[in-house]
Order: sequence, then C-alpha cells, then structure tokens
Amino acid sequence: MTTQAIAVTGLRKSFGDHVVLDGIDLNVPRGTVFSLLGANGAGKTTTVKILSTLIKAGGGSASVAGRDIDADPDGVRAAIGVTGQFSAVDNLLTGQENLRLMADLHHLGRAAGRRRAAELLERFDLVEAAGKPASTYSGGMRRRLDLAMTLVGSPQVIFLDEPTTGLDPRSRRAMWQIVRELVAGSVTIFLTTQYLEEADELADRIAVLDHGKIVAEGTADELKRRIPGGHVLLRFNNSRDLESAVRAVGQATRDGDALELRVPNDGSLSSLKALLDRLDESTVEVDSLSMHTPDLDDVFLALTGNTEKVTTR
Repeated sequence: MTTQAIAVTGLRKSFGDHVVLDGIDLNVPRGTVFSLLGANGAGKTTTVKILSTLIKAGGGSASVAGRDIDADPDGVRAAIGVTGQFSAVDNLLTGQENLRLMADLHHLGRAAGRRRAAELLERFDLVEAAGKPASTYSGGMRRRLDLAMTLVGSPQVIFLDEPTTGLDPRSRRAMWQIVRELVAGSVTIFLTTQYLEEADELADRIAVLDHGKIVAEGTADELKRRIPGGHVLLRFNNSRDLESAVRAVGQATRDGDALELRVPNDGSLSSLKALLDRLDESTVEVDSLSMHTPDLDDVFLALTGNTEKVTTR
C-alpha cells in the first residue's frame, strides 16, 4: 500500500482560454493534514473538485487513496468524503434521520446503519439533539452533524472546504479537535480554509497556490522562515549588559530606553543556539528572551503579492 494518500503530478485545468491550474504537483502522506492556501481564483476549489472526481482534469495525473481519478473514479468516491463550506444537512430531518439517510445511501443495511448513526451521534456530542430537526441546530452543531454525515462511509481521505467558516471561537476549536482525532485514527485531511490561523494550527504541510501554480510548500515554520522579519528580542536589567550584547551579536537594533535589543534571526534552533553561545562567551546577563517570526499572513502576502484576504475560491 502506498504511503501517499494523494499524489498529483502535472495537474492542469483550463476553462476556455483561462488557465486555472498550470501543472501542479502535490504529495500528501496518509494520516496527515494538508492545507491548500490561495486567494480568490487561485484554483483551490478546482483542485478539490478534480481530486474528488466532480470535474475532469485537463492534463496530468492524480491518485487518491491509491486509486487513479480517471481510471477508477468509483473507487475514489468510495474512499473519500467531502464536506463543503455550505452544510449539506437536510433541515427538515432530525440529526438522527440525516445520519440514517447517509447510511442508506452507503448501503450499510438497516441494523448496521442504525449502529453507525448512534456511534457518530455519540462521537460528535449530538445525542441530546438527535431527535430534533436540524433547522434548530446552532452553527457549530450543524457543522458537527455535516462532518458526521461525511464519516458514515468511513472515508480514508476527507476534503474539508472551509469547515469552520462562520463559527464562533469555541465551536471552531471544537472542530479543530475533531480534525485532530480523525488524523489520529489515520484519516487524511485535505483542508482549504480562509483562516490562516487554522492552517497554522492544524496542517502538517501547507502549499500556497497562486495563479494556478504552487509557489511554496512546507511546514508552517518552514514557510515562515523564508520571509524576512524574524528576530529575537532580548531584554536586559541595565545598560551595561545591553552594550555588551551589542558588541557580542553585531547586527542588531537597540532600544536604549527600553533596554531591549532586536537581533535578526530565522527562528531555527541552530541560529538561536549560535546567538546564545555568543552571549554566553561574552558573559552577558540577559533578563528575558522572546522569539518573533513572521506569521502566515506575512508568508501569503510575500509569496503572492496579493493583498486580498485568503479565501478558498
């Protein structure tokens, strides 16, 4: 069995003369969270639609859960779940009925379908609301029910399109915990999100898509280290130690009134250790130290030159 849940090579897609995907490559290991970031029109939703077999690619190849999206689309569909940014919950049905309906669509059988529905209601803390119409659910409850419906078929790969849009902070963090639990159970998550904080919090790897091309890929920390502006802020108890530190570290920005020294640093362990070694060799007493690195907003703006808020379109 391949270790890649999703493998994409040279994927292309155009609508008329407009090139949406211009030969992208992606590799997503099993049991991880992969986040695709990009501004409006970058091609993220098109990527998800191709990988979930909703539309055909214009070129290249891709496999999902070990199944080729062109040669075995039915196999791909049987192995995946898709949760869109707009809930697929039927408001006229209760939570329990929504889940049983999905069980019927997956041909689980009456007894097995009831067991699966009961398991998911328990797992997503929806037991008390199981008999109530979905129209009465809060936003967070609807998103939990929507994801529970996606899990009825026990998918190996789940595509999450803006799973927490419109949720309050408590509900958003509850959804994050559910995602972590799914990954702990070896499910692979392909995440698009308009919240850069969400990608930073959840994703094992992040790819930035711009004008149909992958312009950067890596862990959140790796991407942040590519952007200038990272530094270590040193604070001192007296001006003597501040002056000694200036001589020891070389290039730095001094704030004599605040007794602070801002030293450029890429955030890596090796560069931090080198800085501390220089201070130690000069017997400089440091009162406190804090690391400051660019966030994903800085990364996105630097890589794409786009001032538009990140969305998943």
